[in-house]
Amino acid sequence: MTSKVAEEALGYEQARDELIEVVRRLEAGGTTLEESLALWERGEELAKVCRRWLDGARARLDAALAEESQDGGSDSEQ
Repeated sequence: MTSKVAEEALGYEQARDELIEVVRRLEAGGTTLEESLALWERGEELAKVCRRWLDGARARLDAALAEESQDGGSDSEQ
């Protein structure tokens, strides 16, 4: 398994691409139960990394929209 530091260093695209590969391998079958469990666990880790990136992006967008809304509101009052 990868360390927490290595997971956090993964960019969104890297994590997404690896997650796609994990899903492909699981769907293809032909792995032992142990290998399948390891792949599943890795997929869960990668999904969390992607979720953190997406949550961070959403927070940045929300902050930018809130700032724009505040700036727009103060202009109309003047």
